[in-house]
Amino acid sequence: MSSPHLLPAEFAERRWRPLSRHLRERFGAKVYRVTVDAGFTCPNVDGTVAKGGCVYCDNESFSPNRRLPRRTIREQVAAGIDRVRQRHDAEKFLVYFQAATNTWAPLDKLRRLYDEAVDHPAVSGLIVGTRPDCVGDPVLDLLEEYASRMYVSLELGLQTIHDASLEWMNRGHGFASFVDAVDRCQGRPLELCAHVILGLPGESHEDMLATAEVLGSLPIQAAKVHNLHVVRDTPLAGMHARGEVRMLEFDEYVSLMCDFLERLPPHVVIQRLNGDAPPKYLLAPQWCLDKAKLLASIQAEFVRRDSWQGKRWDPEAGVERIEHARRRRPLSLAKPSPSCS
Repeated sequence: MSSPHLLPAEFAERRWRPLSRHLRERFGAKVYRVTVDAGFTCPNVDGTVAKGGCVYCDNESFSPNRRLPRRTIREQVAAGIDRVRQRHDAEKFLVYFQAATNTWAPLDKLRRLYDEAVDHPAVSGLIVGTRPDCVGDPVLDLLEEYASRMYVSLELGLQTIHDASLEWMNRGHGFASFVDAVDRCQGRPLELCAHVILGLPGESHEDMLATAEVLGSLPIQAAKVHNLHVVRDTPLAGMHARGEVRMLEFDEYVSLMCDFLERLPPHVVIQRLNGDAPPKYLLAPQWCLDKAKLLASIQAEFVRRDSWQGKRWDPEAGVERIEHARRRRPLSLAKPSPSCS
């Protein structure tokens, strides 16, 4: 546990561990992500575990490639690297399979797509976003093959530890699936990143901090934390229009984010601190469009508190909930059909 009084030197500049610093330390240079879209769907979209998808989700709102004509993975990687090189004079790149569930296909298809992604000589690794109920051992074995020769980050959508919230959002899996996936990743050279959403309806401040405490007791290496936000043409948009859900206010989110980060281990890499969408898609809250202001405000609040990521971390705080989830371990994982996109 961090000292309750002395600011660790690693947080002297920024009071949390940012992804940029982590990648620079690992690769010895600036590393940029190139996002690709393989056209995957999800098991809670195609009817395998549910229909309709998550209530907040519109892949076009957060995946630029979904708003463009479909190209091969090889073409997307080449175009993305050229674009980022011109803008940032970058040398090393990670290919990010972002939209939908990027392990939701037969193994032979996954191998073909991942092979296309890493075929470019400037690619140093893979980032694969997926769900915890879609990473069977054969999928993990495949990812481990790539991780034996390059950086591989596996992003698992937790969102929350509370099953009632997962049911509300139509996830089609429970918290036990996440614990199961994390357990089965142990001993493999994969960097695990958990996705979390703050501000879910029905969750109290204490409920959200319980999610942070659980993450602090699990062997994960990174986290992406998003504020719940509303995009057009989603079930959440209708709920918001009817006044059934409210979005967190700016100051409320800043304070909550500091509380949340204080309970994460200081070694966990913070890959995101907010969620947003292009203005043409975003309905609320508008404050999440000003990322620079948000990050500056989180930093200022940490300074005001004389605090930092991990200051209130207790590695045992979430153990009881994790053990309870292990006793409720899911009996089976979702399996894609041979024709699954």
